[in-house]
Amino acid sequence: MSFSFEVVIPSRYGASRLPGKPLLEIGGNTLIQHVYKSACNSQADGVIIATDDERIEDLARSFGAEVIMTSREHTSGTDRITEVIERKNYQDDVIVVNVQGDEYGLPSELIDQVASALNDNPDKLMATLCEKIEQLEDSNNPNMVKVVRDKNNTALYFSRSTIPWQEKGKKLKGNVSPVYRHIGIYAYRAGFLKQFSKLPVCPLEETEKLEQLRAIYNGYSIHVEEACTESGIGIDTEKDLELARSLEAKQVSG
Repeated sequence: MSFSFEVVIPSRYGASRLPGKPLLEIGGNTLIQHVYKSACNSQADGVIIATDDERIEDLARSFGAEVIMTSREHTSGTDRITEVIERKNYQDDVIVVNVQGDEYGLPSELIDQVASALNDNPDKLMATLCEKIEQLEDSNNPNMVKVVRDKNNTALYFSRSTIPWQEKGKKLKGNVSPVYRHIGIYAYRAGFLKQFSKLPVCPLEETEKLEQLRAIYNGYSIHVEEACTESGIGIDTEKDLELARSLEAKQVSG
């Protein structure tokens, strides 16, 4: 790559739906180890795990990760990353990739892709990825966030509801307007995150429980590219965890 970027992995213990999930094992390694390995396989200059929990800190240090203990007062991973940016004194133009600590099987290619997407669009301050949803069940799943883009790949809206609306009885495949799942990986310019963290929570964000809506609400553009390969699994529920363990077992045995 002709540019550099940093990866920060925010990781907390107390997830409401699956407490302690960074430390849950999948095929002999914890979830946070899987995520860290993916990040290290990218072309990032550095990878940092940002947490407020000593159990995660101890584990991360045991496998050689750089860890920064952040405030327990943060309400989001983005706030945690902003603290890292300020403590590391990153310049405003440094690209920082937020790799969420619950993305099992995330290919390192997608980390490189989202960083490149932001680097290649200097008019944007934030970039992310998406992929087509093929199953109707997934389009109706509120845990699977959907995104709609304009013709220039700029996000119009993110929602837990199905967007765009699909006529009853229609198949997802072959539709004029396919449904896209938002992949929870972001690239930011460090200076933007310092501004973003100071913005108040907006009504759309409060309703949907989606932090990226704060950027759109305040007039910031988010570049959204279709992922170059399958993204893996965001671990939010026991069902997600069981699926990840099943896939890991198949990879080991196969």
